[in-house]
Amino acid sequence: MAGVIERKQTRQIHVGGIPVGGGAPVTVQSMTTTKTADVDGTLAQVYALRGAGADLVRITCNDVEAAQGLAEIVPRSPVPIIADIHFQYRLALAALEAGVAGLRLNPGNIRKPEHIKAVARAAADRGVPIRVGVNAGSLDKDLLAKHGAPVPEALVESALHEIRLLEEAGFTDIKISVKHSHVPSMVASYRLLSETVDYPLHLGVTEAGPPPAGLMKSVAGIATLLLEGIGDTIRFSLTADPVEEAEAGRRLLEQLGLRERAGLDLIACPSCGRAEVDVIAVARQAQEALEAEKLPIQVAVMGCVVNGPGEAREADIGIAAGKGKGHLFIKGQVVRVVAEDEMVEALVDEARRLAEEGVEARLAAADAAAEDLAAAAAADLLEARGDANRAAERRAAVAEIAGGE
Repeated sequence: MAGVIERKQTRQIHVGGIPVGGGAPVTVQSMTTTKTADVDGTLAQVYALRGAGADLVRITCNDVEAAQGLAEIVPRSPVPIIADIHFQYRLALAALEAGVAGLRLNPGNIRKPEHIKAVARAAADRGVPIRVGVNAGSLDKDLLAKHGAPVPEALVESALHEIRLLEEAGFTDIKISVKHSHVPSMVASYRLLSETVDYPLHLGVTEAGPPPAGLMKSVAGIATLLLEGIGDTIRFSLTADPVEEAEAGRRLLEQLGLRERAGLDLIACPSCGRAEVDVIAVARQAQEALEAEKLPIQVAVMGCVVNGPGEAREADIGIAAGKGKGHLFIKGQVVRVVAEDEMVEALVDEARRLAEEGVEARLAAADAAAEDLAAAAAADLLEARGDANRAAERRAAVAEIAGGE
């Protein structure tokens, strides 16, 4: 199929029952923001993250109370839990005892090789993978002194040093991240790492900030690498509710064709002088209503019937506004014409039927007169408003230039 991303083949590990790397679907991760000792509050957030599309959830294990909280959270969690460890290697051992499915170690924080190897041996005994999580903001001071700045070479060197220690302990159940807050540096770091190792890679732009800028940074970095076939699992690191991270990650993978659509994908025209309705308002109403239905479909909201159904014929279902009417279409074929004030309600109703019965059944149930009504409405609109795109005029101008001497 044209446009299919050719992914780099990496080793496969398993985080709980979730495969990562080795051709497995790219997974979405996020991290809780609650105090881990607050077991019920943390679990509530884990469940919300799972509902938003997270496959794996990371939880901080920064003190004994947090490790104790993990012992209660892990058996009740709907997804595998990864413990985030900083500085104290004994908390990694405690998290393993609590039953976590994965560990994340920051090479810039746990310095002593014997401590890292002790964690590796304990993780190996339990079949638990370790993410070597390099972060530009907490790079080892010696590497900073050597390279002068957290450049891609420094991040990759940090990761390779940690991997060597794990491998010396006989541990290879590893995935790696080299996160940077500067998008070009993040991309360069992962490219270099991908050329160097075949371990699965966890992608992210660290400290991306709040939306919308944080979303733009994350998409710029993560999507660039995914399109190159680099990356096995991702996290949007936003200054926001972590549910937004999970939703953004899932939607990005769906848009890239790396995961099947699990929720609504709404497309809408930018509107023009021909529009008979407030496209922005209708699109917003449709999105709110359809998201509540949790239907995994693509829906189009178009401002007029002249080009709407044709332009959006790849959408599963859509609505195009006519004069006082809404023209409901499935795969570009108009199936019903409804009153303007019933457009969103009709769209939701037909979307439900489409999900239950399928495209062929709904096309077979189409109103026989709907296509003719839509064609007549389009002709009337063109006569009244003219061609907003000036197609004939522009075609003539192009032909004159192309045919000139």
